Amino acid sequence: MRAVAGERVQNLLTLEVEYEPSRVPGHRFAGARLTEEVGAVATGMGVYELDPGNGSWPYHFEAAEEEWLIVVAGEVTLRAPDGESVLRAGDVVCFPAGAAGAHAVRNHTDAPARFAMPSTNGRAGGATIFPDGGKVNVYTRGLRHRGRLGEQVEYWEGEP
Repeated sequence: MRAVAGERVQNLLTLEVEYEPSRVPGHRFAGARLTEEVGAVATGMGVYELDPGNGSWPYHFEAAEEEWLIVVAGEVTLRAPDGESVLRAGDVVCFPAGAAGAHAVRNHTDAPARFAMPSTNGRAGGATIFPDGGKVNVYTRGLRHRGRLGEQVEYWEGEP
């Protein structure tokens, strides 16, 4: 990181990313966060690198956060509610909060692909919904719960 005119500057092409052990074959990727490191409060950003033939996260959407995807290098295949499309270096797409913003990314090529994902920062919490797996991840201060989407219940059911 270098200081320029009092701002923190990072280069998306050369930023060092780290691999985490993949628990699922076909989903090996590296990443780095650029949020607190650059002084951001209301927004955040991750930079990710996908090996050939790998995908990032399962198909999902955020309940309250807007996300963006900016292809920095290479090509990726984007799955969205309206189908699949190939994104190339320089392409940008926005994923609004809610089901219309569902997405998954995979590298269909023989070369690594790098992309950045800016988003709003749900400091009070939020939820991520995984429609294919029927799961939800709910999080806020003091609570994190991943479970199955299930039958609906009445508001007062089970309450004293």
